[in-house]
Amino acid sequence: MRSVCVPSAARLAGAILLLLATALPARAQYGRPVMSDPAVGENYHIEGVLNLWNPDLNATIESESLGILGDKVDIKTDLGYVDKQIREFRLVLRPAKKHKFRIGYTPIKYSVDDSILHRTIVFNGQKFNVGLPVNAEADWKVWRLGYEYDFVSRDRGFFGAILEAKYTHADFNLASPVTTEFASAKAPIPALGVIGRGYVARNVALTGEFTLFRLLNRDTDTYKGSYYDFDMYGTLNFTTNVGVQAGYRSLDVSYTVKEDFGSMTLRGVYFMGVVRF
Repeated sequence: MRSVCVPSAARLAGAILLLLATALPARAQYGRPVMSDPAVGENYHIEGVLNLWNPDLNATIESESLGILGDKVDIKTDLGYVDKQIREFRLVLRPAKKHKFRIGYTPIKYSVDDSILHRTIVFNGQKFNVGLPVNAEADWKVWRLGYEYDFVSRDRGFFGAILEAKYTHADFNLASPVTTEFASAKAPIPALGVIGRGYVARNVALTGEFTLFRLLNRDTDTYKGSYYDFDMYGTLNFTTNVGVQAGYRSLDVSYTVKEDFGSMTLRGVYFMGVVRF
């Protein structure tokens, strides 16, 4: 399995989040009280988000069977996949001011019909010859279940830590007039991260978060994995209950499960609608 590096955008996460944290206003200085001025959109117990994401996709998949090594299949170069819009769903449950339970679901599905192979590839022990028409379908499902604790919480922002369990389920199907092969992998991945938010106006916020995990097994190559997720977005709150968001997200995932390997990178801008109660 090739080494996966933290994306360049993610390297800025620490500096950006630190900037957000230092921008948070102090509640009091030198013993003098400060009047409370809570931001619009921070008084809620349930927050739901629908995200329309337009990322640039880069992904490869490899499957070995019967002792026959497989080729790394690039789903764009080899199979002709094209970028498409992805919908993501997020839910935040906030029982107390500093405590949040986060749920996210990102279904990622790409398919092509009658794509002509420009090179011979070996997948799951079977050879697919150059010139063959193939139908291919890649289906990734990414769940995020997490807890956030905001150890700094002010009227105009917060800074906190994230503990998440990310569950990735990847299915890949490749069919030609000669044969059909299928590969599937499931990988639960724990992750740690940080999040920060600061308000530039009472109803306008900037938020950044970064979560990551990397598993390196020095004794065997049977199980390996990595997950880097960097997210930076702005929020405009029309009221306490309704707002819109726009941002940029970079998601890098890779896994090795026995003879199967997969990697996926999604980077691009998105737009979200937000409702709170």
